[in-house]
Amino acid sequence: MKKVIITFAAITLFACMSVIVFTLIILIGSYFAGLLGSLTGLGGGFIIIPLLTLLLNVDIKYAIGASLVSVIATSSGSAAAYVREGITNMRLGMFLEIATTAGAMCGAILALYIPTNYIAVLFGLILICSALLSLRKKAEIIVHQKSYLAEKLKLNSFYPVNGSTVKYSVTNVAGGFFMMLFAGAISGLLGIGSGALKVIAMDTVMRIPFKVSTTTSNFMIGVTASASAVVYFQRGYISPGLVMPVVIGVLIGAFTGSKLLVNATSSRWLRLIFAVVVSVLAVQMIYHGIAGKI
Repeated sequence: MKKVIITFAAITLFACMSVIVFTLIILIGSYFAGLLGSLTGLGGGFIIIPLLTLLLNVDIKYAIGASLVSVIATSSGSAAAYVREGITNMRLGMFLEIATTAGAMCGAILALYIPTNYIAVLFGLILICSALLSLRKKAEIIVHQKSYLAEKLKLNSFYPVNGSTVKYSVTNVAGGFFMMLFAGAISGLLGIGSGALKVIAMDTVMRIPFKVSTTTSNFMIGVTASASAVVYFQRGYISPGLVMPVVIGVLIGAFTGSKLLVNATSSRWLRLIFAVVVSVLAVQMIYHGIAGKI
């Protein structure tokens, strides 16, 4: 009888240790996801999903649910600091949210009916495209081209650099708005907050400075992810035990990242980090998706 009690206690202790180790891995991984998500404007989902699916064998739809909540946490954790420093273009962000929120609802509903391995491959392809596009422009270019829609909607703004302000103009407003519809749909489909596509749309299509595009993306992704998270919550794909360590880690990482970005003078190293990390994870997701391991 005593041996049975000891054995049962050992099994219980092992199970508890396994849960603790599992939680710590998620917590540490989520911290780095929040850090990079805050610095690059991606929202953290681009690391959370591979971490949970590839390393911890979590079902991808539960991983997407946790990722969406983490995206909301990242946006809440870093957006406030960026707005306070005057980097975020709030007017532009609120205008583009009209498109991303509509797209997010459609993408989230569609994701519930698509096989998980297809979602994994699409996730990887989107990240590779984002990484390649982010490396196209090597130097920061401040555009002062006039745009009728940008002037009518008062989207042109400025941001602080080394104690002074730099003015910039927003171009191709219609193209950026259409791109945001697609970005919102990808957010709901893949649970990444569509930060990658939002940064690319604002940086490449609308030609605003990279630091402004990343901070404005952080401002926007919380609303986009909230629209998608409602659908996943209704279907039971958001697990509190999984979400809790993800949110805590991402929030701490997001606050750290916001402090680093505010003091950064160059965006070149952000582009490099963005491209390398995203490319590695993308290849892994595509491989596991094709092999049917997700």
